[in-house]
Amino acid sequence: MMRTKKFFRSVVAGSLVLCITGSVLSGCAKKAETKETAAEEVCTDGGQVLNIYCWNTEFEERMTDYYPDYVDNGDGTGSIGDVKVVWTVNPSDNLAYQNALDEALLLNIDASADEKVDLFLMEADYILKYVDSDYTLDIVNDLGITESELADQYPYTKEIATSQDGKLKGTSWQATPGLFAYRRSIARDVLGTDDPNEVQKALSDWDHFEQTAAKAADKGYKMLSGSEDWFRVFSNNVEKPWVDDPSSASPHIQIDDGLLEWVDKCRKYYDNGWMGSTSLWSDEWSFDQSAEGKVFGFFYSTWGINFTLVGNAGEEGFGDWAVCEGPAAWYWGGTWIAGARGTDNASLVADIMRKMTCDKDNMVAITEGPSDYTNTISGMEQIANSDYRSEFLGGQNHIALFAEAAPKIDMSMVGPYDQGCCDAFKEAFTGYITGEYDKKTALHNFYDKAVANFPELTYDEIDLE
Repeated sequence: MMRTKKFFRSVVAGSLVLCITGSVLSGCAKKAETKETAAEEVCTDGGQVLNIYCWNTEFEERMTDYYPDYVDNGDGTGSIGDVKVVWTVNPSDNLAYQNALDEALLLNIDASADEKVDLFLMEADYILKYVDSDYTLDIVNDLGITESELADQYPYTKEIATSQDGKLKGTSWQATPGLFAYRRSIARDVLGTDDPNEVQKALSDWDHFEQTAAKAADKGYKMLSGSEDWFRVFSNNVEKPWVDDPSSASPHIQIDDGLLEWVDKCRKYYDNGWMGSTSLWSDEWSFDQSAEGKVFGFFYSTWGINFTLVGNAGEEGFGDWAVCEGPAAWYWGGTWIAGARGTDNASLVADIMRKMTCDKDNMVAITEGPSDYTNTISGMEQIANSDYRSEFLGGQNHIALFAEAAPKIDMSMVGPYDQGCCDAFKEAFTGYITGEYDKKTALHNFYDKAVANFPELTYDEIDLE
């Protein structure tokens, strides 16, 4: 499924603080004159401080509630036995998290014991940057986690975290398939039913989705809140990556037809009054999910429902939401745990990975608690076939739908330029979608932004007619 990995994957030259090429690693390699010395540099034990780098508090909350030996010290730190756990949190905005992490990893081998990065988190949008570097540990050969311990995880979560030379560099407690979440009350008004099976028939493909959007508009509703809401449904299903050959001297930008289809659909929906103009995470977008909102539904992945939608919907939203598959399979995000080269807490890092990503009972408990869809195939099938019900979703067992969607996730087109190019594309074409300027201007804006993000990229302007 992960076709021609080497073709799609390379270091993004010049765009990162962390240089993952051999020139940086040569300093470490020179020290590794023997296998014993090299092994000591990769990872050791005995550290008194476990440093974890992340971009929010989600993993800290999971550790507090589900790692059996973790104690919250009440001052922003924790303890695991005699080891102090220090959380270094930098937001993802403007690459702040990656930049801070990159600098720390660059210095990690020579850092003092209490300053060494031991464990850090990676997101799907940029995971390859770290997976294909020597700053991440091989969790099988360096940390000793066995293939049998990992056997119950969804294959895509391992494929995307496997380096070009076949080393597994990360492991995740999550799988993140996406669904379409809709307001039951609006569905009843527009379609005469809120039954997920019947609503799915009305949204089964983009033609049916459009017909429902027109019906919703006739009733005074928007089908979608804004153009960003469904971008990932298209970007997850592209047939070619953003860059044709990342390893070449002049890697070339290519725009998939599916992304241009998103642009045209957004303009049509906006012009017809079927879609609003909000941005993800804005106050207006959040309001559209409240009881006063007039939007039919939102594309949400696993974590989005319990972490974002529940809060935006408020108490009045409980029971007024449901989910269905929607017109296409897709995913959004996911968090992987990586061990840092140079850690002096290797055994503890491995134990955290085992208990948080390989322990079926523990992951089932996470799903039954905060409703996070977890990376255990048998565990999710167990819940899918149980009497599990979501109060927020009106008694629906949405885990059953996620369990059907998860095996369809395909990350074969993921590449190191995804985050920067996707953000540039969305930003550049927003003005065209809302009628501020023409499509050719939007295209020029995209190329300018993409090359500003990645100066090594080249392009031939495409014909949009």
